[in-house]
Amino acid sequence: MSRYSKKQQQQVSPETQQESQKIAKATQRPGQTKEQTKLIAQGIQKGIEHYKKQQKEKSRELNKKLRKVSGKLTELDSQEHIEQHEELLSTHIIYRQHWLPWGLLILSWGAFAGYISFSDYV
Repeated sequence: MSRYSKKQQQQVSPETQQESQKIAKATQRPGQTKEQTKLIAQGIQKGIEHYKKQQKEKSRELNKKLRKVSGKLTELDSQEHIEQHEELLSTHIIYRQHWLPWGLLILSWGAFAGYISFSDYV
């Protein structure tokens, strides 16, 4: 016996129903009956649900692969972390900033001050 009843499995979200109705009405032909439009909307609904199921399956598969890869990476990282930690203890890191951003800042402020001092607005 299944865990969920068929009624729960066949429930469709109201957003999907509204979207399928909107699409069915947008593609409605002159002389088409309401029953035909309803059947088209149901077909669109099934298509949307099928697409959602496919996307969920793809997402699950990607999550499984991601977990496998991340598990392998954590093993590698733990080994590399020990090696890197030993290297960091033996080396000294010096952080230096590049002169270009500071030079451009000083140059732009100097140009602005020169413009203000030599313009007619003073």
